[in-house]
Amino acid sequence: MLNIVFHGAAQTTTGSMHLLEWNKQKFLLDCGLFQGHRKEAFERNRTFPFDPKGIAAVILSHAHIDHSGNIPTLVKHGFRGPIYTTLATRDLCDVMLRDSQHLQERDVELVNRSRRRAGKVPFEVLYEIKDVVKALSLMRVMEYGNPVEIFPGLKATLNDAGHILGSATVCLDYARGGKPRRLVFTGDLGQGGMPLMSDPVAVPKTDVLITESTYADRLHPPKANIAGRLKDYITFITQQKSKLVIPAFSVGRTQQLLYFLNGLVGERRIPPVPVYVDSPLSLAATRAYSLHVPFMNADIQAQIQRGDDPFMFEGLRYIEDLDESKALNDRPGPMVIISASGMCEGGRILHHLKNNLPDSKNIVLFVGFQAQNTLGRRIVERKGPVTIFGDTYDIRASVFTINALSGHADAHGLKRFYETLGGHVQHAFCVHGDPDYCLANQKTLLSLGTPKVSIPSPHDRHDNI
Repeated sequence: MLNIVFHGAAQTTTGSMHLLEWNKQKFLLDCGLFQGHRKEAFERNRTFPFDPKGIAAVILSHAHIDHSGNIPTLVKHGFRGPIYTTLATRDLCDVMLRDSQHLQERDVELVNRSRRRAGKVPFEVLYEIKDVVKALSLMRVMEYGNPVEIFPGLKATLNDAGHILGSATVCLDYARGGKPRRLVFTGDLGQGGMPLMSDPVAVPKTDVLITESTYADRLHPPKANIAGRLKDYITFITQQKSKLVIPAFSVGRTQQLLYFLNGLVGERRIPPVPVYVDSPLSLAATRAYSLHVPFMNADIQAQIQRGDDPFMFEGLRYIEDLDESKALNDRPGPMVIISASGMCEGGRILHHLKNNLPDSKNIVLFVGFQAQNTLGRRIVERKGPVTIFGDTYDIRASVFTINALSGHADAHGLKRFYETLGGHVQHAFCVHGDPDYCLANQKTLLSLGTPKVSIPSPHDRHDNI
């Protein structure tokens, strides 16, 4: 009997973590960090609603921190089972989990300074580097399309989700009442037709579906719009001698941006302008992309074979040194700065925002989803002034978004994927989306004939699915 409890990414887009029970074995689909209000995130990430020692395995859909980032905490509290994932995801996690630990350590150190002055007990870091190393040692590589029996009577297959390098949908095959049954977990589903990644792989004869809902209530703009808008913004900052600041996730979105900028530079559609990728994590992640070319689509593989590196072009510089990063804020424009984190919740992007948001000649461009209660969401909605490092800053810069760059399927993309499932879905669960997006996703699935579509709340339990 297969049971499921939705502990994370239930009516929100963060902290993906779903507990499944197969007979007497418990395992997780993802174990991501919850990101949002500092106090709530602090408590949720440290306290699991189950005993980590009782978890027999984890199946990890991809490396983004909201899906992988709390695995070291699970290890810290006693988890010792296998973590099933793809080779590319394992290698990206090697980069991202180490970076996550470093950022947490730095943030806790800053918070503890004020706590000590106030006579309060200092916080402990969420996990240490030894927990990251142990987590990486537990990862077991699976190849796309090859089923693995993770428990007696339960087989898991990973298929390309088309979201980021190594991302996968999780297919679980088992029997209920003596009849074969299939559950599919989308993880984060790519929208298809995008540069770098292949389209999501169809999984027919699916009976139970756990699906993301990030953009289920809207359509992305046409993809042809992307290069043109980047060109317009760069032309503007060149004329104004100002700066284009782009908060971007180090894995996925940064590489997409570099691909489009590579094309604009190669076709000489933009004036010469320095482009700085100011994130050691982005550099490490881009190197991982270059090492795992077979995980990308056929067009990119052919481009690389021709000797055209999509992640390098004239005028591009990767910034690793912190002093060099700070120096960018003292240099005059024009320049493009791509920096992490994508939701502006930490990292070097905060320094660039505080220095560039108050200037009306600058542009801040968002190219990814901004979750509720994040600094990025407040800037997109222009709910200023905003607080950065304890000081307030007015939002005078122009603020734009390019949702066509999203690595997530939109309403049409989700519908196309559901149609490939073969019309067998009996029960679907809409997760990884704010409530309105989950409701839109529910409506789509019902219109396709799915008889039962649930929107689970945190800790909702469903037995014998």
